[in-house]
Amino acid sequence: MTVMGRKLQRIARQQAEGVVEIDQQLARLEEQIRRLKIEFDIYFNGATKRPPLEFKARLDAEIRRISDNRTLNYAQRYQFNTLVARFTSYRELWRRGMKAKGEDFI
Repeated sequence: MTVMGRKLQRIARQQAEGVVEIDQQLARLEEQIRRLKIEFDIYFNGATKRPPLEFKARLDAEIRRISDNRTLNYAQRYQFNTLVARFTSYRELWRRGMKAKGEDFI
């Protein structure tokens, strides 16, 4: 095999690994959004005294980090935007709930 052929194979393998890594990040993001929703449901039902604002802040940072990634393909960008839209609608719901309880929502 020529040097150019090996180089092309290496590049293709690195790109495939990058796609898998991004897919794993998106799956983790989806799981974190689901867990945060559960944490807020527990809080609003009165089982905990403090809202999970630290968890929310970490999730905000993760979303910002992934949004800066320029290597997302169209399918990954679509999935990411769908997850962000879901998170945004939950965040608005939580903000209204916190306002109704008379607490600040950051």
